Amino acid sequence: MAQRDQTQWRTAAPPTLGIGMVGYAFMGAAHSQGWRTAGHVFDLPMRPALAAICGRDRAAVEAAAGRHGWAAAETDWRALIARDDVQLVDICTPGDSHAEIAVAALEAGKHVLCEKPLANTVAEAEAMTAAAERAAARGGAAFTGFNYRRVPALAHARRLVADGRLGTLRHIRAVYLQDWLTDPASPLTWRLDRARAGSGALGDLGAHVVDLAQFLTGEPLVAVSALTETFVRERPRPAGPAAGLGGGAAAGGTGPVTVDDAALFTGRLASGALASFEVTRMAAGRKNALRLEINGERGSLAFDLERLNELSFHDHTEPAATAGFRRVLVTEPEHPYLEAWWPPGHALGYEHTFVHQARDVVCALADGAPPVPSFADGLQVQRVLAAVEESAAHHCVLTPVPR
Repeated sequence: MAQRDQTQWRTAAPPTLGIGMVGYAFMGAAHSQGWRTAGHVFDLPMRPALAAICGRDRAAVEAAAGRHGWAAAETDWRALIARDDVQLVDICTPGDSHAEIAVAALEAGKHVLCEKPLANTVAEAEAMTAAAERAAARGGAAFTGFNYRRVPALAHARRLVADGRLGTLRHIRAVYLQDWLTDPASPLTWRLDRARAGSGALGDLGAHVVDLAQFLTGEPLVAVSALTETFVRERPRPAGPAAGLGGGAAAGGTGPVTVDDAALFTGRLASGALASFEVTRMAAGRKNALRLEINGERGSLAFDLERLNELSFHDHTEPAATAGFRRVLVTEPEHPYLEAWWPPGHALGYEHTFVHQARDVVCALADGAPPVPSFADGLQVQRVLAAVEESAAHHCVLTPVPR
């Protein structure tokens, strides 16, 4: 998104954009931070107002409302959608409820921001995208929450690619490695239940790197070939309702893991450039290692989320005697989003991506601009994820040669 003139909204108090959020756990906290902070950093054309937050557990959602600054709490998302002080519904729930909530909110005349992956199936994502298209004809907007697009270094990388600094693209490599499931004794949660989560590392982490590959290159993936694996197929059932699997205080024993632990796949972009992807939640020692590299005829870019404020850039047109990867510290006012933050060299963090997301959503609504990333963008990612699962299910198995 183009940088907005930070003075043009200072002549009068901006109108309010009432936010209603469904879900209050990890993503709910992150989105709350974004909505709460954006108007204090950027001069926005509308002021986000935290109208109401929703969750099924009355005590827990009221505690979350107090902790994160929401004016009211609801225990039924239908009641939240019906509120007159809510103009945008932010969906931060597990994937099995995205489609029902999003379609109902759009049909009620609300704007929608829905966390990735857009849905658990292509059919659900298609229904959501169709609802978004109908809503757009009435002035509604539907956004998919791919927050890593809002990392300043990655937004800057997109500019460099779009400006032709890499020339014709040839390769993109992307990995997203975590280790929180490495221990076989880690308990069974909703993220390991296909009915709730849709898929495992593929949807949780793969959705991010697939979207980033397409965002950074400006091209869709048109073919994939894949392998997936579940390394630990049974895990302990936790006591209490926290797991979201219907267990009670007496829960025990083990239950099946019905999603993938890891996925490895290759792909081809529309231009013919090749891509490779690896995602896992079982890479010991890797906490949140999202790494990308793009190679083109004129240069290369590399990024590591664990060094979030840095971009590595190689200009292959320079003389070989001095050419090489250079470290670009993405903290200058000329870099995306940085005009409103701290002096150069003062780093930002993970939470700032949600502040930038809130800013972009508000500015798009005020300008009447198309939502980016849209539900159609989320659907494209969902189709890639489905193709990966289809390929993995039908891969060729070789019989070992007898020795």
